[in-house]
Amino acid sequence: MRNNGTGRLKLNAFQEYLKQIVYGGNDGIVTTFAIVAGFAGAGAEGAAEIGTVAVLLFGIANLLADATAMGLGEFLSARSQQDVFNSTLNRQKSAITTDPDTGLSDLKVNLEARGVAPEDASDLSEIMMRNPEIMAEYMIHYEIGMSNPSNTSATMNGLFTFASFIVLGSVPLLPYFLLEPDNSTFNLSVAATFAALASLGLLRWKATNEPMWRCVGETVLVGGTCALVAFGVGMMFR
Repeated sequence: MRNNGTGRLKLNAFQEYLKQIVYGGNDGIVTTFAIVAGFAGAGAEGAAEIGTVAVLLFGIANLLADATAMGLGEFLSARSQQDVFNSTLNRQKSAITTDPDTGLSDLKVNLEARGVAPEDASDLSEIMMRNPEIMAEYMIHYEIGMSNPSNTSATMNGLFTFASFIVLGSVPLLPYFLLEPDNSTFNLSVAATFAALASLGLLRWKATNEPMWRCVGETVLVGGTCALVAFGVGMMFR
């Protein structure tokens, strides 16, 4: 978080797009590891038979396809969220214009419920009634729990999701670029996978300033659980 020169605090890129980075990165790591774990779980001899090239082809194809789907899905999700917010905001502004007395009363009650003194709530309500858009946004935020997503870019959301999926999702494949697909290579892939999850947890810690053990522990635990499930599925088809 930094000052933008006007006295206002502004999030840095990691903080602003932390959700997309963690979501895309975690899914990329686990999804790609699932390909590797599927071969390993089915037996090292099976992976050796199809060869390194085949493992990499499956992994890279899955990585690119899923990263594209995730990025476009995040883009559409953000656009849809903005559309829903705009529609709700317009309905709220229309309700305020059509029935200002009810709007004024609802706003006053809301302010008082949030701890504002009755006299101050009345004054604030009168002021906000003269600014219907601000009032409408306030009401849908505190009554419905819907925040304005206009400060975020749907395109950037999609790009950060795609990029984090590709960058972190490629880590479990790295040993297979260098070695033959046997048990030792799989063990290196496991270590690389948990190192990538730990790195993602450290990124969370850096962006949020929450306790390091919590950020790293949660990320490794969630991702590790998914990785174990992937390996277990491979074992089922051994």
